[in-house]
Amino acid sequence: MAIPFIRTLDAPYEETVALSPRVSRLLARNPGPFTFKGSGVYVVGDRDIAVIDPGPDLPEHLDALRRAIAGKRVSHILVTHTHSDHSPAARPLKEWTGAPTYAFGPHGSGKVEDGGVRMEEGGDMDFVPDVRVKDGDIVRGDGFTFECVYTPGHTSNHMCFALKEEKALFTGDHIMGWSTTVVTPPDGDMAQYMASVKKLIARDDEILYPTHGAPVTDPKPFLKAYLEHRVDRENQILACLRDGVNTIPAMVARMYADVDKRLHPAASRSVLAHLIQLVNEGRATKTGEEYSLSVMARKSGPSS
Repeated sequence: MAIPFIRTLDAPYEETVALSPRVSRLLARNPGPFTFKGSGVYVVGDRDIAVIDPGPDLPEHLDALRRAIAGKRVSHILVTHTHSDHSPAARPLKEWTGAPTYAFGPHGSGKVEDGGVRMEEGGDMDFVPDVRVKDGDIVRGDGFTFECVYTPGHTSNHMCFALKEEKALFTGDHIMGWSTTVVTPPDGDMAQYMASVKKLIARDDEILYPTHGAPVTDPKPFLKAYLEHRVDRENQILACLRDGVNTIPAMVARMYADVDKRLHPAASRSVLAHLIQLVNEGRATKTGEEYSLSVMARKSGPSS
């Protein structure tokens, strides 16, 4: 099943656009191969508001953020995770408003990304939330109620926020409207990621608001296709190993031949994440930089 991506986003930069009776979005001007058109900052509420993922610390964006909250009281700053296109503007926003920040925790629990690949989105190592939230916690404001939905995988501290009044889920980078999500070890974990996608499939949210891309208005098939894509990638890796394609660069060249080469470093990290899962599950083995099928995987067929 192909993922029904929405690869258009007709939205003005740094202007507030109403999406529902309670939800507005401000699109930061930070487009790129990992951010699509830019980071969507969500403002929820009327006079008292919550800001979700304040975005990058860029002068133009901070000016627009000031305009977006003018005349309103910011009571909550919610952060899905600590990549530099999501959380850095939380610091000045907190300074202006005095509102506390809410998140699962600081970046990566101290982990540092390895492998010599610098991801464009980078880690915001300075962010520490005022309030650490866990799965199932409820955050209440004047006119809005959020349920915290822990979704590790893209990062170990990734948290989605469900707006109960509209059955809407703010998905950060866990689910994106325009592309699949990068999972890069050691902080990213493919087994956790796939489990987190299954967790959302079991929910009854009626709309998903990703930080990058347009809202997803039919979540169930979108999420199922997202999960199937990961299973397909896993099967492609197993096929590579069966054919003797046993290094990550060779797998990426074969599996991502039609993908923008600027994304190949990120693809290599996702392949690594799949391989770590396969090794941990006993379906593959690693010797130096080379991988091979385990005896168990040779006896079994592709994943289903």
